[in-house]
Amino acid sequence: MPAFESSRSGTDGPGEHAHYVVTGAGPVGWTVAEQLAGNGHRVRVLTRSGSGPEHPLIERRAVDVSDPALLRGLFDGAEAVFHCIHGSTYSAAVWERELPVAEQTVLSAAGAAGAVVVFPESLYSYSEPGAPMSEAGPREAQGGKRGIRTALLKARAASATDTVSVVASDFFGPRVRGAHAGERMLRPVLAGKSIAVIGSADLPHSFTYVPDLAAAMIRAAADRTLWNHVWHAPTGPALSQRQIAEAFAAAAGTRKPRVSALPGWALRAMGVFSPLYRELAETLYQFDQPFVMDSGASMAALGLQPTPLKEAAAATVAWWRDQAQ
Repeated sequence: MPAFESSRSGTDGPGEHAHYVVTGAGPVGWTVAEQLAGNGHRVRVLTRSGSGPEHPLIERRAVDVSDPALLRGLFDGAEAVFHCIHGSTYSAAVWERELPVAEQTVLSAAGAAGAVVVFPESLYSYSEPGAPMSEAGPREAQGGKRGIRTALLKARAASATDTVSVVASDFFGPRVRGAHAGERMLRPVLAGKSIAVIGSADLPHSFTYVPDLAAAMIRAAADRTLWNHVWHAPTGPALSQRQIAEAFAAAAGTRKPRVSALPGWALRAMGVFSPLYRELAETLYQFDQPFVMDSGASMAALGLQPTPLKEAAAATVAWWRDQAQ
């Protein structure tokens, strides 16, 4: 196992060509690792399967990060740990069983190594989602998946290890599959077919481009003055589900899609028989009323702007077309 050699540069955060650890290789972890390696940094990616991007500066390891014994020595010399592991299933019970244990294990190991831990975070914990959600907004939501996210944020704040949480709204972008603006939307758009969304097709809803989230996480890790805060990923103006589908269609050169909406009562009825629809119904409030994230304060603090929608949609469509080849 190649050892990480520390390149810490005092109180100014990570130095040039530093070493990092990324846990998880979903769309966020993969993109963080790619961006770090693209900037000349060595990256160790830890996943249960040993997956991750192929790059000369990326080392991939098969590790269950919830096991403290398996993490021993793997964070040594790392400037930051980007903890990008999500629950194995979109389920409150699974999240409660898996996520707190993994986070505490990573926090403990990172603290011992002197590394900050950077987390991607969602808007689930925000307890006043009916108004535009800012960095200063209350995060006290209770019950189900929302309550689990609230508890995770509180545990990070209480930890002796330095942390940063970077909040994103619903994802879109390369490698984003299981999301409202993922394969359920992109596959029909590319095929010129109609699309069914939940809630309303026309209410404003914030969507975060995953490369912008990754860039914000990396930027936050690099500046100690940004640590131990909750920031928002740079996110463009809120779009309706119809509008983002039309942006993908324009990028793909396909016809404007016909978009229908599955009303809340129907989703709840389907949840009687389907665990997935039952879990989706828990977050229906995000789609049957405006759901808007304000990232203005974070963009100023991080010095970042969201990728223009036309460019982000084009990159998303290009990635999906590559998968079909």
